[in-house]
Amino acid sequence: MVSAKHVEQAVHLSAYAISGIVFVCVVAIAAMTAVAYKCYRRRVMQNAQNRLSSAIKRGLQESNSGSFKKNMNVRNTTKVMKSKGTSPITPPGGESGLDRIPMMGFSHATDPAHCVKAEMHIEHEKDGATPEKEDALRERAVVSPERPTKLGNLTFSVDHDQQKCALIVTIVKADDLPPRDPSLGGCDPYVKLQLLPEKKHKCKTRVLRKTLTPTYDETFTFYGVTGNQIPNTTLHFVVLSFDRFSRDEIIGEVIYPLSEADVENKETAITRDITPRHLKVRKCGRGELLVSLCYQPAANRLGVVVLKARNLPKMDITGLSDPYVKIYLLYNGQRIAKKKTHVKKRTLNPVFNESFLFDVPYNEGLQNISLELLVLDWDRMTKNEVVGRLEIGSKCEGQEALHWSEVINCPRKQIAEWHKLQD
Repeated sequence: MVSAKHVEQAVHLSAYAISGIVFVCVVAIAAMTAVAYKCYRRRVMQNAQNRLSSAIKRGLQESNSGSFKKNMNVRNTTKVMKSKGTSPITPPGGESGLDRIPMMGFSHATDPAHCVKAEMHIEHEKDGATPEKEDALRERAVVSPERPTKLGNLTFSVDHDQQKCALIVTIVKADDLPPRDPSLGGCDPYVKLQLLPEKKHKCKTRVLRKTLTPTYDETFTFYGVTGNQIPNTTLHFVVLSFDRFSRDEIIGEVIYPLSEADVENKETAITRDITPRHLKVRKCGRGELLVSLCYQPAANRLGVVVLKARNLPKMDITGLSDPYVKIYLLYNGQRIAKKKTHVKKRTLNPVFNESFLFDVPYNEGLQNISLELLVLDWDRMTKNEVVGRLEIGSKCEGQEALHWSEVINCPRKQIAEWHKLQD
């Protein structure tokens, strides 16, 4: 028979064994948790370091090349149009994409006593140019004796069908166009046409290869144009030279107000000289941009909210603008990330209300970080003109430096400030 003493000893031993097993399990779980957390932190740091290295490398490559490198897709040739064509409807995706939006109005008056002429910067990403390079190229082009002084002329005709409420424009031909490359001679010209100020109707001719005297004889019918609208409508022709592997070169433009034409009498054979594309505007200040910033140290991110702009200059002959904003994140002066807002239609006081998040390089903070914001006027037919620019960072001066300092000193807080745009 087992004595009670032996049973009591066995119970005590079992309790000690169970306590030991539980203690060992708790220690093992704690150790595994610590190891898993350490591995997770190491992986997060490694990923952040890889992002920083790739971002800096990309920024240095962009700096060496002068701009963001983009894949240059081979462009399809323009579709050949027959003798009759109808204009497209208002282009889709105006708000969601960066397509040109219709604009209204003709007010282009400025006060010469308070305004001075200033040449606009041009943003031309497709072939790697920058605004500064564009300015330098234009200056050299002005001095260069090889630049053509005459751009040729364009012949067209205009008619109006009252019964169908249709405006009929025939692009007949162009003469004496300048060669794209003087050493080779010739160019591949085509013509784009749109109706101002609405810009709802856009069309273009086919491309004719290797000629300086193209003959098109293409007719375009714009429906929905009444006789009362004719005096307020302007034909805007842009003559371009097609290039399969880069952006098409703009030869010049022709602006023809229909108030000068007698469309009811079927005026024919209107010939106008092709003039250089308008690149200068009168400047009465560049306007202002309202930007809100928020630094999140835990997530290592910088939040940027582009709220609105006001008093932007008139960029088009219609007296309005189609502005949008590009935001670049700079690390030690190198662009490492970029974002952009949608285009706003026909306004000089756009409201964007768009927010963006930028990943800040790991363990860097905001000391070596800055923001560059460009306000641009979008144009379907030509390069997008830079309305004004703004840089916010610790190395800036004035209001921009104070704003950045407040963002650093007040993390996780949205801080909004108005900033004046510069040339």
